[in-house]
Amino acid sequence: MRYLLTFLICIALISVSSCRKDFSTIPNFGSLEFSKDTVFLDTVFTNIGSATYNLKVYNRGTKAITIPKIALEKGSLSKYRLNVDGIPGKDFNDINILGKDSIFVFVETTIDANNIADPLYTDRILFDTGSNQQNVDLVTLVQDANFIFPGKDPITMKIDSLTINGQATTIKGRFLTDAELTITNTKPTVIYGYAAVAANKTLTIEAGSKVYFHSNSGLIIDKEATLKVNGTLTEKVTFEGDRLENGFRNVPGQWGTIWMRAGSKNNEVHHAQIKNGIIGILIDSIGSTSTPTLKLQNTEIYNHSNFGILARETNIEGHNVVIGSAGQASLAATIGGTYNFTHSTFANYWNRGIRQLPAVLVNNFFVYNDENGQEIIETRDLKAANFTNCIFDGNNNIEFILDKVDGGLFKYKISNCMISFTDSNNSFEGNVELDFENNTNYKNNILNGFLAFRNSRNEDFIIGETSDAINKATPTSFSFDLLGIDRTTNPDIGAYQHITFE
Repeated sequence: MRYLLTFLICIALISVSSCRKDFSTIPNFGSLEFSKDTVFLDTVFTNIGSATYNLKVYNRGTKAITIPKIALEKGSLSKYRLNVDGIPGKDFNDINILGKDSIFVFVETTIDANNIADPLYTDRILFDTGSNQQNVDLVTLVQDANFIFPGKDPITMKIDSLTINGQATTIKGRFLTDAELTITNTKPTVIYGYAAVAANKTLTIEAGSKVYFHSNSGLIIDKEATLKVNGTLTEKVTFEGDRLENGFRNVPGQWGTIWMRAGSKNNEVHHAQIKNGIIGILIDSIGSTSTPTLKLQNTEIYNHSNFGILARETNIEGHNVVIGSAGQASLAATIGGTYNFTHSTFANYWNRGIRQLPAVLVNNFFVYNDENGQEIIETRDLKAANFTNCIFDGNNNIEFILDKVDGGLFKYKISNCMISFTDSNNSFEGNVELDFENNTNYKNNILNGFLAFRNSRNEDFIIGETSDAINKATPTSFSFDLLGIDRTTNPDIGAYQHITFE
């Protein structure tokens, strides 16, 4: 019976295929149309494959045509790879397109920068031959780079994981060698996995350096280790994902985080841009009230899927800091600690889903379950949460929350700040920590003022000439704004002095 069923299926398939009507074609006559005349493959790193780009080829006529030849001009030596209507290769013959129809051509490349004379690598896709030949240009910029890869077991080829505090982890990566502890601007640096800085070592990143992270990658500054990011006003240091195509320019969550572990010390970040990760900076270090674990100056942190900064019982000193969109909070200063921010802008205009937290959250506790499954709340001292001349804003009604649990210090002072806070449901009625009028820890603040950002959707938080923040800051020692503009007299609230928009 089984053999009879197989036989009947074969007969049915032959019958169906024999009923299919063949179609006749005419030769292509040089009238193809294309979705673009140049395929820009954006920038790729040496020996790292590009994304796949597509080109659509149209037959606008009513009759089916045959294209006798589609090929790369550089032939088999070309660094590009094609896939024409589902078939991979570099040279194709007799490709048919039905009338009023189209086909897809997909393009990829992998290029060794050492094997090309010009970093701007080009080729052409040739359609047809002779007088009917048409072409589409291919253009790619190839960047040489320094690569940091995790190690591999030479036998099993299993990628190494980090051992931290003597304990094996599942974090793929390795500790940097002494020769890797200075990152320069000579070439971009591309990191695969987590690059860790060992105890009593310092990772120095020079002005103008560009650091790119692959998926599930980042930096770890271990106990007793230090990070120094030495950007300048004219040569910022950038941290972002390694997908350089335009489609990834504003995609959050492309890489992991810069993690400053408990006990890391004397970390400094100057004139940096940190964008498109999961958490911009995760800082766990237990800091003292006198020495900041992190000094953060003239730095922008944008577009992270969870937090811009997630701080846990640490000490941060920041001025001229901008933290933009994040899926949870721009700044979460949690489990107590010491936080001093001056002339900073926290503006969370996250538009990729519902955000539950405000732009800035400060608390003094953490929650866990004990061995019996009982929820336990433990407090830690909030030794200081001082915000001076800062902006708290975003696309939620409430963008600043102090969340206190009794049981320890909870010291804070908010002065000359602009705060977006509309408690429509009276959820915080009677909450002393959020009583902006009668609490002496609040001084000279503006509630729900008009900020006049230039373009909040594009993380552009420069304020305009109609902003309520103008001339409302108190003078401080930070006499220049994030762009180097003098604010010695009549300073504005936030990281920027106002400008007149064109």
